[in-house]
Amino acid sequence: MKKSFLLWLCLSLNHLLLGQNPAGHDVSVYDLTWQSPSKNAGGSMPCGGGDIGLNVWVENGDMLFYIARSGTFDHNNTLLKLGRVRVKLSPNPFDKGDFFQQSLHLKEGSVVIHGKKGTLQAKITLWVDVFKPVIHVNVEANQAVAVESRYESWRYQDRITKGKENNANSYKWAPQGIVKTLADTISWQNKGLVFCHENQDRPSVFDVTVHQQGLDSVKHLLYNPLKNLSFGGVILGNAWQMTGTQTGKYLDTDYKAWILHSKKVQKQHELTLVLHTQTVPNYTEWLAGLYKSIAQLDPTKDVQATQDWWHRFWEKSFISFPQGTPHWFMARNYQLFRYQLACNATGTYPTKFNGGLFTVDASLTDSTLKFTPDFRNWGGGTHTAQNQRLVYWPMLKSGDIDMMKPQFDFYLRLLQNAELRTSTYWQHKGACFTEQLENFGLPNPAEYGWKRPVGFDKGLEYNAWLEYEWDTVLEFCQMILETERYQGKDISAYIPLIESCLQFFNEHYQYLAKKRGSKALDANKQLILFPSSGAETYKMAYNSTSTIASLQTVLQTLLGSKYIQPDKKASWEAMLQRIPPIRFRSFGGKTTIAPAYLWERINNVESPQLYPVFPWGMYGIGKAGLDTAIQTYQLDTDALKFRSHIGWKQDNIFAARLGLTAEAFRLTSLKLQDAPRRFPTFWGPGYDWTPDHNWGGSGMIGLQEMLMQTVGEKIYLLPAWDKSKNVHFKLFAPMQTTVELDWKNGQVQSLIVIPKAREKDIVW
Repeated sequence: MKKSFLLWLCLSLNHLLLGQNPAGHDVSVYDLTWQSPSKNAGGSMPCGGGDIGLNVWVENGDMLFYIARSGTFDHNNTLLKLGRVRVKLSPNPFDKGDFFQQSLHLKEGSVVIHGKKGTLQAKITLWVDVFKPVIHVNVEANQAVAVESRYESWRYQDRITKGKENNANSYKWAPQGIVKTLADTISWQNKGLVFCHENQDRPSVFDVTVHQQGLDSVKHLLYNPLKNLSFGGVILGNAWQMTGTQTGKYLDTDYKAWILHSKKVQKQHELTLVLHTQTVPNYTEWLAGLYKSIAQLDPTKDVQATQDWWHRFWEKSFISFPQGTPHWFMARNYQLFRYQLACNATGTYPTKFNGGLFTVDASLTDSTLKFTPDFRNWGGGTHTAQNQRLVYWPMLKSGDIDMMKPQFDFYLRLLQNAELRTSTYWQHKGACFTEQLENFGLPNPAEYGWKRPVGFDKGLEYNAWLEYEWDTVLEFCQMILETERYQGKDISAYIPLIESCLQFFNEHYQYLAKKRGSKALDANKQLILFPSSGAETYKMAYNSTSTIASLQTVLQTLLGSKYIQPDKKASWEAMLQRIPPIRFRSFGGKTTIAPAYLWERINNVESPQLYPVFPWGMYGIGKAGLDTAIQTYQLDTDALKFRSHIGWKQDNIFAARLGLTAEAFRLTSLKLQDAPRRFPTFWGPGYDWTPDHNWGGSGMIGLQEMLMQTVGEKIYLLPAWDKSKNVHFKLFAPMQTTVELDWKNGQVQSLIVIPKAREKDIVW
């Protein structure tokens, strides 16, 4: 199966002598173009940059877009959109015209709309500044036109949310009294139309949760991201005048429109929206901050800086298949989804697994949900680590490590809150991060449970799915450590987070053992990981495999980091010796990895018995026990029953890591097939919402692992790829390495490894 290094060297020299160097890669081959308008927001196209996402579409001659920005949480922890903008030209070439075209230009990060009607031709270009929170709308026509712009808000009044609509906030199915989404402040100011949502110092779900979970005594020490948070923006009005307001209804939601008209009829028009988020005590101070942002605009420099950023982004990495091949769509959708992730490259908060920045009206995902465009299932400020992790793992090999910072900082900000939970409830050290975690570091109140048995441990979620599931944070600890291995990142600021997470497991499971009996460790002087949890599936587990694999791997990687303090190394080495071994079970006489030593029940449809394959990399190509891991994939009756490509399922990644070429291709091609929506990577809802970002992330990971895997210093090329299929890719490997391979007709056309010294580590 593997070619020798000598054979590879001969092939490479032969092709270099023939002058067959890489042809390069132009991402514009994946630009998406539509030749007709859309029916509604469900046929929208993403556009964004920095930490802003727009859903753009043309409907009945009007160009519309929704505005979303990272971190816009109200006092209920709903991730609110910032409104909808509607642009109409007069005369209008987009209304039943002779020609229509809407295109996403990946290389520039822009959406361009062309229209023609008779002799009138016009173009609308939308782009978002990567470095400043600014949206630009440019109108160009070959004849003078007037432009009407409407800012449409469904939050022109307070709205009471009931029933399933509260799934968009942190109360979910258990609201405590009336839940209300409060109205925005919207008014014409001297610089334009200003819109703002203010949390101010009003009671929020943070206050409710702190009281529910018995933390009032430390409340003054807890980080509260919702307090005094205000967000919104302005539509600049130098060339515009406000001409009135109007009410209307779009799909299921009534709205109020503030109508702006261009002061002149001319060939060129520009609409600029400046967004602003700030924690301030009042509206006046927020407005002053907004005006300060306006003063920093420099359109000429800003457009060039943004285009340069996108050009560098696309040059970092790529995966390309020849056009015309049946699997070309996999590479196209890989690139389109990577673009969606890049639209939150600099956000304060990580990209949400349940829709990212690109959700639209709820009924377009589920026709029974007649809710506002603010709705998404599984919460706004609530983060589900099992899902979030799949959004961020692919960024290592794509070279987008800088985009991982929002996710890492999310946990770092919450470290003190997580440590306070531990010290308050159990009087020992370490950070306890639960699954279904709020953006203030406490368990979601609905998942925590309002109807709890008297005397039930205050530190635990009273929840059949989530109880004792604490190990998911360790995947993000490992990602942080991997950024040091991959690109030499300085991770010193995150070492306290990683060490505190490990310390929790070390101390808490000895604490639990001492509560049950006289010994803190088992007969082998190892931790007794009971109760633990194999994801959300194997519950009340004894020595869960996913927990063992995570602790072993993170400890081993931490011990190899140059940022670990020498005086702490011995204690982490001692803890590593205290981690119990993974257990096995047999199917048909064949050894397989067990999900745990014992468990009480199966509660979900995950396969944590394969987590030692991914994400933990203990088993796989080039490693001992590969046959055992393959047998687990092929024979474990639970894993077989749970197998799927839907949503957060990661069977395609397991198959790739195990070198199961045909199976990996089957499942990854299903993952990356076109979504049942106009934009091909708006997958979902899966188990979550649309667009499903953990669906896309797991698809990216699977494709990357089919093409390149790393084991220690070794770099395995095409380990799970049908070598009869042509491919050209550039991906990142540890030790600040990039690998670009052009493979055609079963041969190496070119291979560029940087640094060159890493060529010796290539394995076929």
